[in-house]
Amino acid sequence: MEKISVFLDDYRKAPDGYVLVETIDECIELLRNFDIEHLSLDHDLLNKTRNGFMLVQKMVKEKLFANRITIHSANSVGGKAMYDCLKQAQRNLTMPPAIIVSLRPLPLKFFPSKVLQHYMDIR
Repeated sequence: MEKISVFLDDYRKAPDGYVLVETIDECIELLRNFDIEHLSLDHDLLNKTRNGFMLVQKMVKEKLFANRITIHSANSVGGKAMYDCLKQAQRNLTMPPAIIVSLRPLPLKFFPSKVLQHYMDIR
């Protein structure tokens, strides 16, 4: 199965080498059909009820994971809820503990090169 890296966001551009998806349905489709090396997730999407938190709940329920997951949402409350959900799944052994989960909020407009290095180191 082909390995890809996925960036879920409906506002920001994806870093080079990442597949951009704008909805949780697009993201779920890729999780089901590809081996995901790095999955970077936003919380706030255009559809307010189908947000990043709903995605991580579905990921845990269906056991759809990437090798590495980053929560990049600038929404501190929503991003932390997503992170906590994934970490709880690891504690419950619903999600493999070897998966690296990071909470690294990205600015909405400008990505400093130091911030982007997190994405370059993974590829």
